[in-house]
Amino acid sequence: MKHLTGKNRLKRDVAHRTALLKNLAQALIKHERIITTVAKAKALRPYVEKLITKGKKGDLASRRLAFVGLNGHKALTHKLFEDIALRYKTRNGGYTRIYKIGQRSGDAAEMAMIELVEEQLEQDKK
Repeated sequence: MKHLTGKNRLKRDVAHRTALLKNLAQALIKHERIITTVAKAKALRPYVEKLITKGKKGDLASRRLAFVGLNGHKALTHKLFEDIALRYKTRNGGYTRIYKIGQRSGDAAEMAMIELVEEQLEQDKK
């Protein structure tokens, strides 16, 4: 039996869903904190964490895969490999955090803030 193998489809077809995840990943890496719906945040978390793991690996193949995963954005790929991956060098997963922040006033959708965990502050304290 294949239990728990499905992904959250977000009521979109494959191309629309991958484009959505790539754009959300770009925004998260650029701003390091974004506000979106809970369902989108939960779908984004494994996508971004796999990109950061590729960044920690650091080889050319991983760089090319991350480049494609970020819609071909060179500056964000550079930031992922040179800044974010080095920040989480000693961390084994769990690079993002999701906070529920209430309901959107227009359609009462449950909103959440997804952010990168701040390892840099903990390193400065040591």
